[in-house]
Amino acid sequence: MAVERLTLFADVILPLPVSGTFTYRVPYALNDAVKEGKRVVVQFGSRRIYTALIRKIHQKPPARHVPKYILSILDEAPIVSDIQFDLWDWIASYYLCHLGEVMNAALPSVFKLASESKVVLNPLFSGDTSQLNEKELLLMEALGNQKTIAISDVMKILDQQKVIPFIKTMIDKGMILLEEEIKDKYRPKKDTFIALSDRLVASEEMLRENFDLLEKRAPRQLEVLMTFIHMTGYTQGEAVSINRSALLKNLKGGGSALDSLIKKEIFILTEKQVSRIDSGAKGISTDNIKLTKIQGDTLVNIRNGWHEKDVVLLHGVTSSGKTEIYIKLIQEAIDTGKQVLYLLPEIALTTQIISRLKKYFGDRIGVYHSRFNEQEKAEIWNRTIENQYDVILGARSALFAPFTNLGLVIVDEEHDSSFKQYDPAPRYNGRDAALFLAHLFGAKALLGSATPSLESYFNARQGKYMLVELFQRYGNFPLPEMQVVDIKNELRQGKMKSHFSSVLLARLEQALDNKEQTILFQNRRGFSLRLECEVCHWMPSCKNCDVTLVYHKQINQLRCHYCGFVTRVPEKCPECNSTQIHMKGFGTQRVEEDLQIMFPEARIARMDLDTTRSKHGHQKIITDFENQNIDILVGTQMVTKGLDFDHVSTVCILNADNMLSYPDFRSAERSYQLMAQVSGRSGRKKRRGEVIVQTWQPSNEIIRDVVANDYQAMYLKQLNERNRFKYPPFNRLIILRLKHKKSDKLNKASSILAADLRNVFGKRILGPEYPMVSRIMNLYIKQIMIKLERGGKLVSMKEQLKETIEVFSRNKEFSGVRVIIDVDPV
Repeated sequence: MAVERLTLFADVILPLPVSGTFTYRVPYALNDAVKEGKRVVVQFGSRRIYTALIRKIHQKPPARHVPKYILSILDEAPIVSDIQFDLWDWIASYYLCHLGEVMNAALPSVFKLASESKVVLNPLFSGDTSQLNEKELLLMEALGNQKTIAISDVMKILDQQKVIPFIKTMIDKGMILLEEEIKDKYRPKKDTFIALSDRLVASEEMLRENFDLLEKRAPRQLEVLMTFIHMTGYTQGEAVSINRSALLKNLKGGGSALDSLIKKEIFILTEKQVSRIDSGAKGISTDNIKLTKIQGDTLVNIRNGWHEKDVVLLHGVTSSGKTEIYIKLIQEAIDTGKQVLYLLPEIALTTQIISRLKKYFGDRIGVYHSRFNEQEKAEIWNRTIENQYDVILGARSALFAPFTNLGLVIVDEEHDSSFKQYDPAPRYNGRDAALFLAHLFGAKALLGSATPSLESYFNARQGKYMLVELFQRYGNFPLPEMQVVDIKNELRQGKMKSHFSSVLLARLEQALDNKEQTILFQNRRGFSLRLECEVCHWMPSCKNCDVTLVYHKQINQLRCHYCGFVTRVPEKCPECNSTQIHMKGFGTQRVEEDLQIMFPEARIARMDLDTTRSKHGHQKIITDFENQNIDILVGTQMVTKGLDFDHVSTVCILNADNMLSYPDFRSAERSYQLMAQVSGRSGRKKRRGEVIVQTWQPSNEIIRDVVANDYQAMYLKQLNERNRFKYPPFNRLIILRLKHKKSDKLNKASSILAADLRNVFGKRILGPEYPMVSRIMNLYIKQIMIKLERGGKLVSMKEQLKETIEVFSRNKEFSGVRVIIDVDPV
């Protein structure tokens, strides 16, 4: 029997929160084209059309239903590899989520067209509409009238079912865009190019005549023409072009001469779409990096560690030169033909490290993170498949890139909670998923941090990872001097001004006089944390969430940081009519304003979620600070994360207590990490820095450990408590969050689910109970905690948990109650 007449079936993954894969029949005509990892168009349900991924091809028909046919295939080659599928399977299994949810997180949206997707006209399309076919013209005309059209409506307009391949072609041609790309303000990047006119390219004699004419009448224009020929390496009959900006860069004041040549039609202008990603940088040899002796020893220790274990934990103090070691290891991996994944917890960090890595590796580095629009992500994805990148750098989503030959995984600042995905599912930890990805490729992994997570350090001490330590700052510069300021004493002596101690104010004045920079850390954004009536103690709260509203002075409004609800500031208390409404607490906005009053000549900037919402918001602030265009930088935890500035002499933690008092078993560990990390921004290359810690409890153990730079003391104390109360790293945690708009229904549902779970897991179940914030976006929340022993039974216990939840979810009495599973919460 001929191959094409085989009856084939394909199990596909749909980008939906549904269990398992779905079986479709392959039309005979597509037998040769069908392949695992390719995208196909399928109908799911009565009308909806989706882009699905082929997971498996076989000849076994489903037993319980007649399968629908695959409508079309979208790819010439697979876009997802077997190893990527293995990673997706592990994430779905370990984090107890659906494969379709992993697919949604892993693939750029442009790869997942569905009948609900909407398309719009590309405002920059300048193609010749006379060349469009009838259906393309029909859709362009419809979009001209309706602005946006759902793909399901495109089917009706064109009177055909198979429209997704057609839509894909029009997107590829630049005629239309997905609506979400407009929301991301996506515009294809186009540059202006200069080329010789076709008549001059075709006729050497005509070109010579123009040379003679320009030599006599316009020598400046001749110079421009000669520069063009020199830069392009032009030979007769060859159509070449050059970027207009690049040409003018080599001509001093040649703009008017160039414009004259264009008017004379010697040159013509063309627009070309160019990559947003590449800069044309080639990179210099990493041999230029000269490691100190201790860095060199550390590099050798890491290599030796990999002989024994595939994962090495590098515990290196802040400013110890870990990045230079990373660069050397990256070069070694590239030299053996391997790819590298370099993960960082925050987009803010990628913006600073990119320039450092591109110096050595040029455009062989691809940057992948959530701030890129979907077209940019798709471009990086395709280039990775084509092996155009040696290194992929980015935040947690970069681990989903389609590597073909991964040899090294670096997870920098591995302790950071930003590696954890919260919403939506999959709620995976980027660090742990990256380690599993390294395992799938047989690659080596390096975890780096000045303040490792207790789990990673425990794994290293237990022999699961190799531990390498680097306790000397680069250039042997000392760690900053730590000074603890007792806020109570400052207030008692009348020395506090606003939220600044006398010690801090004196240090700020000194830093400004010496042209040095300062970082102030306050882990709350906004102006005032809350408003409160002095008479009846009323506080404005969110109408949708169980939280007080935060005052934002710039917009003179109260805002909820959970749901975004905004309301005006009341003139008087709505409960007692008193006008004595006062601000309590302070955020970064308040700090920034108070500093501007006290130091009017200082250049002050703020780095928090409000000031970094735009795509390049982080980059602008970091660049300005690097270039010493900012004297004082006020920020939330964004300023604590691995940033490297040469001129920072002073760092101040304005209120250490709001971290220490947070009711969570990790609060002590997190407080130590945040304070130690932000302290590390002080005192780099020229002088010893200074760190000021303002606190109400100067004798607190964690503050003492930070001042002494004693990670070991913090680790041992926390480890003892964790062991005693059965928390990680000794036990695994799973949190179940139940949500519903009615509190009574939620209470009953959570109690019954907890009872069902106790029948299976016994005393491992804690709760249900309300979390700190018990209502968000009009949904009440209760949570159940599960403590599971580490070991071989963990997989089977997770399966029992999943089955128990599935049985509960089928109970019609609790329809609408949403159960969210969070494995390894942080």
